[in-house]
Amino acid sequence: MGRLLTWHPERIPKPGSAWYSSPMSDDARIRVDKWLWAARFYKTRSLATEAVAGGKVEVNGDRAKPAKEVGPGDEVRVRLGPYEHIVMVRGLAARRGSARDAQGLYEETPESRAARERLAEQLRLAPAAFVWEDKGRPTKKDRRSLDRFRDDRRGRP
Repeated sequence: MGRLLTWHPERIPKPGSAWYSSPMSDDARIRVDKWLWAARFYKTRSLATEAVAGGKVEVNGDRAKPAKEVGPGDEVRVRLGPYEHIVMVRGLAARRGSARDAQGLYEETPESRAARERLAEQLRLAPAAFVWEDKGRPTKKDRRSLDRFRDDRRGRP
């Protein structure tokens, strides 16, 4: 049989304890790599840290280090692949929440959104650079056709 779950009031986190989550004030700040992870720009904190260390993130126009702190009102530029997101920090979160909660942590500038949409349209309309048709091993018919082509180029009958 399973254990009965009981309520233990002494296990409720107290203010000041490590597990107590209080609402963050306006002057609170958090590491940029942790904020990017909480805002769901990156799937893991280590990916966020690598991106910041690799120069893919700027805070208020300056290249950031992973421990750089951000707060409400800061401008963060994030390059993800060919796209660049320019966002204003609106909120902070110590833990990663749902996607809906993450969207409340930032506000993307209209110029950034328009530039991303233009780039997406250009990439959609651009011809593919190289398309590989993965058919596997050539068939006997394909090999004979290729041999005929090579023989024609060499001048053999």
